[in-house]
Amino acid sequence: MPLQLVRQPDPESLARHAARDLVASIQQAREARGVAHVCLAGGSTPMRCYELLDGQLDDWTNVHLWYGDERCVPYDDPESNHGQVKERLKARGATWHPMPGTLGPAEGALEYGRELGPTILDITHLGMGPDGHTASLFPDHPLLDAHGVAAGISDSPKPPPERITLTLPKLNESRRIVLLVTGEGKSDALARVQAGPDRGTPASLLDRAKLLVMADYAAAPPS
Repeated sequence: MPLQLVRQPDPESLARHAARDLVASIQQAREARGVAHVCLAGGSTPMRCYELLDGQLDDWTNVHLWYGDERCVPYDDPESNHGQVKERLKARGATWHPMPGTLGPAEGALEYGRELGPTILDITHLGMGPDGHTASLFPDHPLLDAHGVAAGISDSPKPPPERITLTLPKLNESRRIVLLVTGEGKSDALARVQAGPDRGTPASLLDRAKLLVMADYAAAPPS
């Protein structure tokens, strides 16, 4: 299946486009089901997107905010995805569901799996590293075969080593998946995503029927 790809000139344009798209997805989910379940991502481009949401969506009632992955650190640690997002996203009235990183990988994943359970995420934001990893699913790692809702990792190739991540099946269960990619350093990995599924590039294993890639010109130069 051809990959859905939206290009923007630069990271700022991309963040603004992603913010508008996220607001529309939240509104559509609430209109359809009365509630919106949103999965948030870490990384510089998503953070700018979340900053821009202030004022674009005044009513966050019945919006549940989840995470695709988290580092096993306290929320006030600079490495914490939840800590970074909470500083930027003024989602007044939303229900937050941070991953319990301080419980450690195994217990934290078990607890988050219980909390999220069979809930289907309406829109899932993900980033991608230069190696093609997404969430905390790394190239050729055994965790790519994990089932259930969430899994713990204690040997992450990227520090910190202890993390919690949603599994690939749980991410692919989402109604929509948006992969945010910026920078020339990620262009090779994005080309591999476009080429098709490859365990060496975990982002390529996302369900292409639900996946929309938003990339800047540096990551995906216009043809």
